[in-house]
Amino acid sequence: MKKRNKLVALALASAMAATMFAGCGSEEKKEEPTATSSAAAETAGDQYEITFILSLRDEFLSALEKGAQDNCPDNVKLTTQDAQNDAAKQQQMIESARNAENDAIIINLVDPASAASMLESAGDVPVVFVNRYPTDDSILDPEKCVYVGSDEMTSGKFQGEFLCDYFNEKGQKDITYVMIQGTLGQTSTTNRTASAIQALKDGGLNATLKGAELAGEYDRATAIEVFSPLISTGEVDFDCVISNNDAMALGVIEAMEQKGIDPSETPIVGIDATADGRQAIKDGKLAMSVFQDPNGQGKGAILAAVNMIEGKALNEGSSFEIAAENPAIVWVPFEPVTPDNVADYDNR
Repeated sequence: MKKRNKLVALALASAMAATMFAGCGSEEKKEEPTATSSAAAETAGDQYEITFILSLRDEFLSALEKGAQDNCPDNVKLTTQDAQNDAAKQQQMIESARNAENDAIIINLVDPASAASMLESAGDVPVVFVNRYPTDDSILDPEKCVYVGSDEMTSGKFQGEFLCDYFNEKGQKDITYVMIQGTLGQTSTTNRTASAIQALKDGGLNATLKGAELAGEYDRATAIEVFSPLISTGEVDFDCVISNNDAMALGVIEAMEQKGIDPSETPIVGIDATADGRQAIKDGKLAMSVFQDPNGQGKGAILAAVNMIEGKALNEGSSFEIAAENPAIVWVPFEPVTPDNVADYDNR
């Protein structure tokens, strides 16, 4: 990339756009991209420009974005953009970053099935996919295209293990469960669901699905809509609810309360351990969640991008592990969150 030739132009542009770039961690205004920079970057040896393109901004992804900003090295100018859940817009943003001769692009995919197309749009620019695993992982290459995220096969496993402990303590082996899935077809949805069900079996439970698996789209309002018909009589005829994330679990809780049902009497489990999810655990409404570390994923993504540029190990500068099965994957671990340890995650 032509970083040396661009330094003077960048300095002039920074002076002219002082109101846009307020340093590392600045916030996006309207549709304008956010730039994270450091004064030290103007004098350091190698200067890097990296664009981070979010699929959208929700509580978790905003925290992930902040994790990247807070762990941004001094010699990196990080610009963040929001594709507003529009795959075509995300592709345009990738092409713009390539044309601007960025040194790397970090992508939180709108559609994991589009990963190959997004990689093609990036051209020769190294790519880090973060949080949403590409449907076709054959495109991953430790020198060109990598993934940073958490192993979804462990998230549902923690949910299933918690429920096994709960029902085994009651001496109950036969249970009926409701499954609230995220966006169908996404690797996270498939793996969270499959690992939870497998953990129930491994724990010795005879678990039967109540009705059909419900698609809640990782959205609280949608979860209320699809779950409410199951309790239309104001009664519960299932033993637990497994949700692919906290937002949908909170939708389940809200739907129950609207029908006068106490959610604390039926174990509901989620994933992400968001602020609202943790509060629901403290209130006794959500039985447990699984912490997905947004700060860690943001840190892992920015470090992987810089390390790719510099030809270093992807996880250098962190304690995260490179996947044994694929050298192009950096795993940020999931952690179970229960009433016993929920307070420990308030400042994570």
